[in-house]
Amino acid sequence: MGARRQASRDNEARPADGAGYLRFSNVRKSYDQEVLVVKGFSLEVARGEFITLLGPSGSGKTTMLMMLAGFESVTSGEIAIDGVPLTRTPPYRRNIGMVFQNYALFPHMSVAQNLAYPLKARRMDKATIDSRVKEYLSLVELSGFAERYPAQLSGGQRQRIALARALIFEPSLVLMDEPLGALDKKLREQMEVEITRLHRKLGFTVVYVTHDQSEALTMSDRIAVFNEGVVQQCAAPNVLYEEPANAFVAGFIGENNFIPGRLNGPADEDRLTVTIAGDATVRARAADAACDRAACSVAVRPEKLFIDPPDGTCDNAVPATFNVRHYVGDFIRYYFHLADGSEIVVKTLNDQNAPTFTIGETTTLAWQSHDCFAFRPLDTA
Repeated sequence: MGARRQASRDNEARPADGAGYLRFSNVRKSYDQEVLVVKGFSLEVARGEFITLLGPSGSGKTTMLMMLAGFESVTSGEIAIDGVPLTRTPPYRRNIGMVFQNYALFPHMSVAQNLAYPLKARRMDKATIDSRVKEYLSLVELSGFAERYPAQLSGGQRQRIALARALIFEPSLVLMDEPLGALDKKLREQMEVEITRLHRKLGFTVVYVTHDQSEALTMSDRIAVFNEGVVQQCAAPNVLYEEPANAFVAGFIGENNFIPGRLNGPADEDRLTVTIAGDATVRARAADAACDRAACSVAVRPEKLFIDPPDGTCDNAVPATFNVRHYVGDFIRYYFHLADGSEIVVKTLNDQNAPTFTIGETTTLAWQSHDCFAFRPLDTA
């Protein structure tokens, strides 16, 4: 095993800084020279970082991945690895590993032959190929499967082999395009753990594309949230969840209640006063909401809400009417409506303290001002 590989295995290859190993500089993409599907994407990715491009279908994330792989041309801007521009480099010379949703394994080849293929293409000797195939089968915990064919494997096993094949020639950069999309929930969760384990063990750089926010939150060092070809926010998972930049990010990452309101004045110590539900006044953190008297949305996550807490517990409180209760196993969702008809959802743990209501019963919902944001409504953002 070479020195670089040993260093990676000892977890010494992961960077502590944000040095730009992979750099996107004002990248744009148009298929018809009129409409941009990617609009000025700029980002620096550190060596060894796991970064996810997250967004709804048609948001531009897969197009970015295909330009990085070399399967799509760049309309303008530049993509560089270690300072070397890739624009004129064909895909087969970029030395990038790829994992696809449909596995892309050769059905007529055994598992061992599938893994050996990229090594043979690089003209490695037989002894090295045999050793590497054995090593990577062990790495993905499928040592006894060398002679099986893809059709004889489960979905999770095929995805492990596809992952091993993308890693076996030791690329420094691995691209993953919706790799878990074809798996059921349990297998997806198992593969999330597997991919994270291999990333930490080997120290390669990952650019991962998904529309599943739970995958992104679980595995990523940073997440770039796409919408309509524009990155809305790029940050660590906890920052995106706790400090969303706008209403789109707040709604796309996790669950959120959006209560329509109107600003009552300028920010006071990072807090805005907002009128909601007719005449209730609440305080919210200043986000991207506009000027005084402008329409806004107050966003508060279901798990941040309290049902009928003792007086003075929270600095925001509004009356609400109970609609329905949904039992989800480990937690319970309560659906209420406010005086203006706005729906609001509360999420609580399923325990002996979980309250019960009759339909139409009125109670108080409360939350802390530091747990909510005032955003510009999506249709005006």
